[in-house]
Amino acid sequence: MGILDGRVAIITGAGGGLGAAHARVFAAEGAKVLVNDINEQAARTVVDEILSAGGEAVVNTSDITNYEDSAKAVQQAVDTWGDLHCVVNNAGINRDRMFASMTESEWDAIMSVHLKGHFCITSHAVHYWRDQSKAGKAVSARIINTTSGAGLQGSIGQSNYAAAKAGIAALTLNQAAELQRYGITANAVAPAARTGMTTAVDAMAERMAAPKDGSFDYWAPENVSTLLAWLASEESVTITGRVFEAEGGKISIADGWRTTQGVDKDSRWEPSEIAGAMDRLLEMEVPAQHVYGT
Repeated sequence: MGILDGRVAIITGAGGGLGAAHARVFAAEGAKVLVNDINEQAARTVVDEILSAGGEAVVNTSDITNYEDSAKAVQQAVDTWGDLHCVVNNAGINRDRMFASMTESEWDAIMSVHLKGHFCITSHAVHYWRDQSKAGKAVSARIINTTSGAGLQGSIGQSNYAAAKAGIAALTLNQAAELQRYGITANAVAPAARTGMTTAVDAMAERMAAPKDGSFDYWAPENVSTLLAWLASEESVTITGRVFEAEGGKISIADGWRTTQGVDKDSRWEPSEIAGAMDRLLEMEVPAQHVYGT
């Protein structure tokens, strides 16, 4: 018996890296997994691994940035297994560049894959779950989004990626608030793990390399997948609107923007008074975490 027995999940970008790890862990826990990736051969390799291990999985190559095409992923999951319980939005790309040098196409590519990609399949899944709920069926559905430390605190050379990932965190809060009435939870995870994206730089590849002595593989992507498997399960029904960070054996909740006590004059400030108010604000401030790379 696994924690995901009987659950049907779509995992985007599951042909490699974190997505492939999620797919394998989900299947090992009993989930039926639709492995989505635009690279059909990569998706097929993951599906074959799952089938060889006794799990259930199928290949899907829907374009997550195309609204009509992404509907086919939801339909395929329902047609294949009769239901859908979870969407894991994992697919992503990098187009790193300092802001002053960034091109429009580099900005648009990130927004399309990350932000629009998080919308398309999930929108169709939500329509399916809402219809079930309105028809009187008990729904226990899960949206699991992928944000990043870059989105939570910024990252030098990644303004496009940071903006998109911050948007995903905010999207998650909205989804949780709006969709709970239909039996849908929404959470996000900011992972830190060894993937093609994180090890593209030689220094990072060396730092994140798997240990050769058989000790705990701190950067293994499966360490993150465990949290996602639990979030996809029935056990997580009361958890929604959270942004988690997962790295190695550590799980934490990211503490987001909060309104502080502030300073209040009880009337309109004069421009000449703002400097004094700013001094008071800064005295009370709890500094934010440093932007990555500073």
